[in-house]
Amino acid sequence: MNLLILGSGGREHALAWKLSGSRKVSRVFIAPGNAGTAECGTNLDISPDNFAGVRQAVIENGIGMVVVGPEAPLVSGIHDFFLEDDILRTVPVIGPVKKAAMLEGSKDFAKAFLTRHNIPTSRYQSFGKSSEKEAISFLGTMDPPYVIKADGLAAGKGVLIIDDIAEAENEIRAILGGKFGNAGNRIVIEQFLRGTELSVFIATDGRSYKILPEAKDYKRIGEGDKGLNTGGMGAVSPVPFAGKVFMEKVRTRIIDPTVNGLIEEGIEYKGFIFFGLINVDGDPYVIEYNARLGDPESEAVIPRIRSDLFELMEGIAQGNLGEREFLTDERFAATVMLVSGGYPGSFGKGYKIEGLDRTSGCVIFHAGTKNEEDKIITSGGRVLSVSAWGNSMGEALDLCYRNAALISFTGKYCRNDIGFDLNNNAE
Repeated sequence: MNLLILGSGGREHALAWKLSGSRKVSRVFIAPGNAGTAECGTNLDISPDNFAGVRQAVIENGIGMVVVGPEAPLVSGIHDFFLEDDILRTVPVIGPVKKAAMLEGSKDFAKAFLTRHNIPTSRYQSFGKSSEKEAISFLGTMDPPYVIKADGLAAGKGVLIIDDIAEAENEIRAILGGKFGNAGNRIVIEQFLRGTELSVFIATDGRSYKILPEAKDYKRIGEGDKGLNTGGMGAVSPVPFAGKVFMEKVRTRIIDPTVNGLIEEGIEYKGFIFFGLINVDGDPYVIEYNARLGDPESEAVIPRIRSDLFELMEGIAQGNLGEREFLTDERFAATVMLVSGGYPGSFGKGYKIEGLDRTSGCVIFHAGTKNEEDKIITSGGRVLSVSAWGNSMGEALDLCYRNAALISFTGKYCRNDIGFDLNNNAE
């Protein structure tokens, strides 16, 4: 079967790397892809948001399945677009329909869903543009730090955590006043939870599900989790505190009620669900849902999947996922992101990347790269992800960092403390 993967980041390179190794996959196409995905398949110069262009690519290349990497086309309804097209409706899309993608597309929808199904989450309330005074009044009932979220997708910038109440009030006015465009037409204010975060993923056909390896990612640009939020500076899997007891709580208190809640509400969900969780004194709470795999978590999670990933996706499409085998590599996997100097602010592009041929014992997943005149150059803020395995977290990270040191480009930066807050003692 020919596959089309939509997206251009490290997550999509990891998917292409894994899926291209399946005996059931003939060719892999990636739209638009990057310099790394070009080594696993054929890049197509098409935006995932260009549904007409995607349609044409599916027809021209005999695509038998589409795997959606990023959230924007899911929230915009690309799965629905396929279902409503006479030619495309028989081509399975791995990713939820628009209504189901609202778990990520609307913070208000997600919090209301969590509340309806008694899934542990923080206290919250949502407000529209005409409710600015009520929002500021509700803020006064919360303890700092204050968590303010734009309801819609805001390119990863819509979640604010603020210690000062006056600053928080100003941000409420700014968001409702248009700071994040339509994404800020509503806001969610919620109580801050103290604990350690982790990411849990499932693949589901709408009835049964498989739990993928969990991971912990690191969003802040600076070491010790300081500085601005980024798209992610690295990740580790497994997460030592997420042992059998904790994960059983996750399954019974969060995953089962989520899947059953979607069924009860008549929302068909075929794809991956990301549970952004926080461990509060041994109990899991939901911070957010995502309607797809995480990035950079995918660059640590996918290398730990021993099974044929296409088999899982075929099970999602055919509705028999529960019958499919799923095996996990017991070793640790880690990934360290190399980014452009200045990221997540302004940064330069077009710098030649050197040293990729010197790495060994690892996998390099490309994110912001492209080919130009037979050389690989930087084209984004997050440039490369260096992933490796080990019998301990420390061993995996050491291999990541030794290989990262061999790669060079102008302004290269990485955090040297990924996994700093964890130890190797599992529950």
